[in-house]
Amino acid sequence: MRPALSMPVFAVASLAPLGLFAAGLWLGGAWVALVLLYMTVFAALADLLAQGAAGDAPEGAEFPASDALLVAIGIGHLVAMPVAVWAVAGPSGLAAGERVALSVGAGLWFGQVTNPAAHELIHRGDRWLYRLGVTLYATLMFAHHASAHRLVHHVRAASRGDPNSARAGEGYYRFVLRAWGGSFVQGARAEAGRAEAGRAEAGRGRVHPYVWYLGGQAVCLALGWAIAGWAGVAVWLGLALHATAQLLLSDYVQHYGLTRASRADGRLEPVGPRHSWNAPHRFSAALMLNAPRHSDHHAHPARAYPALRLPGDVPMLPWPLPVACAIALVPPLWRRRMEPHLARVTEG
Repeated sequence: MRPALSMPVFAVASLAPLGLFAAGLWLGGAWVALVLLYMTVFAALADLLAQGAAGDAPEGAEFPASDALLVAIGIGHLVAMPVAVWAVAGPSGLAAGERVALSVGAGLWFGQVTNPAAHELIHRGDRWLYRLGVTLYATLMFAHHASAHRLVHHVRAASRGDPNSARAGEGYYRFVLRAWGGSFVQGARAEAGRAEAGRAEAGRGRVHPYVWYLGGQAVCLALGWAIAGWAGVAVWLGLALHATAQLLLSDYVQHYGLTRASRADGRLEPVGPRHSWNAPHRFSAALMLNAPRHSDHHAHPARAYPALRLPGDVPMLPWPLPVACAIALVPPLWRRRMEPHLARVTEG
């Protein structure tokens, strides 16, 4: 049996782009494209060459350094985001092509590494780790995800009631509009319901989390303006949109067409291993903090990412998760390539 991915492997795979980002800013020229190449060509080749899934960590294994890596990624993001805005929109001295390459490469890291890190943080019990996760999502203009993901998606995943579960035959671009607006509204409703219950129980109210979410996002845009005026605001929004599009791509791919049955009493069956798509590829698993092991995350939301398991009977994507997301950007191609796999899973 293959060994499980170790913490040094997670750290090197996820943090290496920050070093390449710094080298690009320092040296300019072709160095600027290194993050873009790492997140695309190198990642795809590494998944192709490293055949076979990594093993599962022993049941009950603990990873005391796992949260430290999440914090390191979070701090790296909080530094890299404004620096990227300055490099692309400010007086960095980079040529136009270099600015484009840097913004696309940085956006890929924000979407494929910052997002999984923030996702892990909002599932941690420690309130400071949770707040760091919310802050990361606020920089991506998607802070409401901290509420919608935990209170809506984990309750209604793989059902019509979840805006972040894609239906069979639904294209990504139709899905993304429904998912963004639906998660914002349903997350707000879920938080309002919690506040109402809290008032009934404690006799006092609390500030709605969306006030903090929207306030934090406004602060981020103000920082973008302070860095490079309206161009800074536009670039900040562009980077956030790029990263959020990848987050929603992951949601789209990882639940595409999979549905939970309704019981006789109208309630949904419990979320099971067959309600999420997974991927066994080792490099993208290390890069994305085991995000491709999605079934086990839904079964055990509080389980640390290095301990997530990959059972043999779960729906498996035929490509690495980043490649599947790229294919999903072309809906006719996605449907043509994915429908046979979906049919095998649903019929089975």
